[in-house]
Amino acid sequence: MFDINRDDSGAVHLAGRLDAASAPTAREFLGGIDDSCRLELSQLEYIASVGLGILVAAQRRLMDEGKGLLLAGMSPHLREVFALAGFEGVFEFE
Repeated sequence: MFDINRDDSGAVHLAGRLDAASAPTAREFLGGIDDSCRLELSQLEYIASVGLGILVAAQRRLMDEGKGLLLAGMSPHLREVFALAGFEGVFEFE
């Protein structure tokens, strides 16, 4: 199961599993973000390579406009996944 939504502060919350099945939902939602944004990942249990690709594509699109994503609340496991993928220089982490 996967859920993505935006709260009143503008932060985007991802929960569950971001994999091939949930990729279209995530791609569409993140494609609609047009300003710098905090992604709250504390409830994200799993991210597949397709999910990483979606986040990187959104980040690159925003960076071209001088904006970006702040990844927050990551579990140690997810943080390790991002580090192993070499994304520590691509995203800002909190």
